[in-house]
Order: sequence, then structure tokens, then C-alpha cells
Amino acid sequence: MNRYGLIGYPLTHSFSQRYFTEKFAREGILDSRYDLFELPAIAALPDLLNLPNLRGLNVTIPHKQNVLPYLDRLDVSAEKIGAVNVIKLETDGSRTGYNSDYYGFRQSLTDWLDSLGRHLLGLQALVLGTGGASKAVTVALADLGITYRFVSRTKGANQYTYDELNDVVNSYELIINGSPIGTYPKVEEAPALPYEKLSERHLLYDLVYNPSETRFMQFGRARGAAVYNGLRMLELQAEKAWEIWQA
Repeated sequence: MNRYGLIGYPLTHSFSQRYFTEKFAREGILDSRYDLFELPAIAALPDLLNLPNLRGLNVTIPHKQNVLPYLDRLDVSAEKIGAVNVIKLETDGSRTGYNSDYYGFRQSLTDWLDSLGRHLLGLQALVLGTGGASKAVTVALADLGITYRFVSRTKGANQYTYDELNDVVNSYELIINGSPIGTYPKVEEAPALPYEKLSERHLLYDLVYNPSETRFMQFGRARGAAVYNGLRMLELQAEKAWEIWQA
């Protein structure tokens, strides 16, 4: 039985386990299973990697960077981003790190823009949050030729604070929530944006997928903005992980 799984801590809920379990059942993949491996400390990773018939792992917080010293090589996407969310155990026993978040975000964004008839040319983006999720987002934006600025609670290079958005939000059509704000169970929360300044020109992409429509999206929709959640990104990154493991 081929084994795959997710490492992180804590793993209170898992999109990946549900997705792959349903995929295996739907596609008649009878020789594979997908498990959750809670890993409070990354020092336990070598023992896990020696698990019989383990073929690949997904990686979530807080280990997307912690796993780097345990890998033999990085794919170009993971090297650019400096974070890994897919590990492939090669037939020779070596371990390669990939970042399928990059692919999932990039493909879902371009598909969404195409469906709206919106163009990449001249698009500028605000990326809310500077954590691990934002790393894949900003590399994908740069590769697509979309200029961006971070938004954070603190002042820094190439970033605004939330207090500064009043004067600049109209210059950025694409706003991406790369923070966990609004995720279940804290569904009443939303990033501190001047929502009253949004219009039908704006595009709001929330990496959060639970709930399916966050407060961030609701407030944008109320002002006429187009809104999109992170579910398709997750589906695409999961399929990319499977493709990597089967290659």
C-alpha cells in the first residue's frame, strides 16, 4: 500500500486528507492511502521519512521552511519561494522539495481573470499579510508581471501599513488576502481595509476557503467588486502534488 500524508501542527482539519481520500475512491486508486501526521517538532521528520512505502508528503504550517535542511534538492519553484509544501521520496531514497502553492495560486488567478475578461497587463496588487502563504503568491505575481506591495501591521520595505490604505487602495485593482483573517471559526473578522473606497474595478482574492464567502469577500461584493476564494487554488495544488508524486 503506497502511503501519502500531511505533516504540520496542529492538524485540526485537513482539506488534503479529504481531497485525496475522495480522489482515491472516485478514481479507483486502491493501492494508496493518505494520512495525517501531526509533527509538533521537525526533529521527528527523519523517522517519519523512513516509514515503509511512504511515497510523498504535503507540508503545512509551521514546517514549510523547517523541512528544508532535511531535503536533498529543491525544485525551481521551491527554491524561488524558500518554502516547501510537497516532498517527493525518490526511488533512490533521496528527497526533493516542491511548492505546488505557487502553481495552484497562479493557475487559479489566471483562470479567474480570464473568466472575467480582465487582463494582466498593467494590473497592480496589494498582498495582505507577509507570512508563508504570501511567499508563493508574490513569486507567482512577479512571474506574471503583476507589480505588488505587501500590507502589514508594521512598516517595512515594499509594504504599506493598513493605516495607509485610505490614500492608495484605488491604485491597486487586485487585493489578495494572504493572511488567516476570516478563517473558520473566526468568521466575523475581516482585514482592516477601507471597503467604502472599493468599486466594481476591484478584484478581491481570498486564500481562505472556509467559509466559502468570507467577510472580506462579502464587503467587497457589496461595493461591486469581483470576489474569489481559495478553494480552486487548493484543488489545483493538490492535483499538482499528485502529478509530482507519480512522475
